[in-house]
Amino acid sequence: MLLTRRELPVLIVNLIYIPVFTIIALRELNFEFLLYIGVVLVVGALVVWKQRKVRFDLTILWGLTIWGLLHMAGGNIQVGDDVLYGLQLIPVVLRYDQLVHTFGFGTATLVCYHLLQPYLREGIDRWRTLSVLIVFMGCGLGAINEIIEFIAVKTIKDTHVGGYDNTLWDLIFNLIGGVFAVGWLTVRKQRRRRRGARQ
Repeated sequence: MLLTRRELPVLIVNLIYIPVFTIIALRELNFEFLLYIGVVLVVGALVVWKQRKVRFDLTILWGLTIWGLLHMAGGNIQVGDDVLYGLQLIPVVLRYDQLVHTFGFGTATLVCYHLLQPYLREGIDRWRTLSVLIVFMGCGLGAINEIIEFIAVKTIKDTHVGGYDNTLWDLIFNLIGGVFAVGWLTVRKQRRRRRGARQ
């Protein structure tokens, strides 16, 4: 079986929101987000196909699901004259777009760490070095995301991607997300060590 019983709710949420936002994008002729839906479907299919071997934990699976949902909502739900992605959540400091980048590439950093673990030698504890490397890996995935957005801008009329300024803010918030992910992993490692010491 590809997915366990605990993982099935994650699949069900994806099977609900992806068709809903596909219909919305088709109705609005939002070709930019039809491209992104294709990317989400490819990534989702890869995760399901590899899950038996890779065994992403529920934190990562829910993180990827929520990221996809936030992304689809961001480009398809109208808020005033703009889409949700343009909504300013905290004046000057934070837009919805930046929140999604922080969350999404924080999750991507967790994915990188999970995929890297089988290749790490046992008994070597260089967490500081490793944490910097996995943040860079998450940022690298963020750069690929910007390339996909660049392709959308060059091939599709009237995208909501934004200009050079937007790209740099995206990269900054990708980095912030990666740093948050490493902070979360550090806390989790310390808790496991304490638990191990007590046993």
